[in-house]
Amino acid sequence: MEKVIIFDLDGTLIDSLGDIHAALNKVLAMRGATPLNLATVRGFIGKGSANLVKCALKARKLPDDDDSCAAGLSDFLDIYSAGAAELTHVFEGAKDALIHLCKQDVKLGICTNKPLQPTKTVLDQFGLRGFFDHITCGDQLSSRKPNPEMLYHAMAALGTESCLFVGDSEVDRHTAAAASQPFALFTKGYRKTSIEALAPEYYFEDFVRLPAIAEAAFCARKLKTNK
Repeated sequence: MEKVIIFDLDGTLIDSLGDIHAALNKVLAMRGATPLNLATVRGFIGKGSANLVKCALKARKLPDDDDSCAAGLSDFLDIYSAGAAELTHVFEGAKDALIHLCKQDVKLGICTNKPLQPTKTVLDQFGLRGFFDHITCGDQLSSRKPNPEMLYHAMAALGTESCLFVGDSEVDRHTAAAASQPFALFTKGYRKTSIEALAPEYYFEDFVRLPAIAEAAFCARKLKTNK
């Protein structure tokens, strides 16, 4: 039975808030608007770059019709893709956990609403891309998380009908639930809801715990399958 873990990226493996915040404020500055604070931008993250830009335009009472949002998104992607790893860092222990999981023959994937180009930039910058057998990004399909299509797509690419999905947010929790997959919540990410309200099957604040969580999830699946 295949052992597969699929990860969200922003707020789960990497803390990218600084670069996203900087790029979004440059988009606003181009339109003569004042910058947004870090906490506000943090609250916009999770549903993809198009939603992020639309929220920012609305917050500054700028035009947010389809054409304005498309232009804003284009500017954001140009700016962010050019500097996606300047203020970003990998969460402590995440890389060691990936190394350990790979040594245990666990197949790893990414399912993120982040667009493909900045995803590649960040993964390459921090030497992470080689850990992953497949990457599904927010600009590759017609839908985005929490629609389970993205997770199903990543699972199919990894040749599995089940996985442990690891994420940090309400969007990730809802994605896992919609796809009927167990969810492990990284508690230091961008969520706004309590752990109790999200009710994940597993949760952790230190990546040293992830391998044991993964083994527990795989054992639980095996027991369920054998019933």
